[in-house]
Amino acid sequence: MEIEYSYHAKTEIAKRELSKSQIEDVLKGPDKILDGKDGRKIAQKVIGKYLLRVIYEKEGNAYKVITAYYSKPERYG
Repeated sequence: MEIEYSYHAKTEIAKRELSKSQIEDVLKGPDKILDGKDGRKIAQKVIGKYLLRVIYEKEGNAYKVITAYYSKPERYG
């Protein structure tokens, strides 16, 4: 699995104190994958009492992470 991070993703991940291993874990084993805007996908996984959402684009086996953030699980049911 090849994973690339956009500039925006790199800055937001650092600001939100997320690790690349957390994001890769969600991409490798999401609880759910949803359709996002402009053909993007949203992988999400419950971690503790929060939901980690990773917005990405996929081309073949390559993933390009656009952004990632924690949210409350009930917000996205």
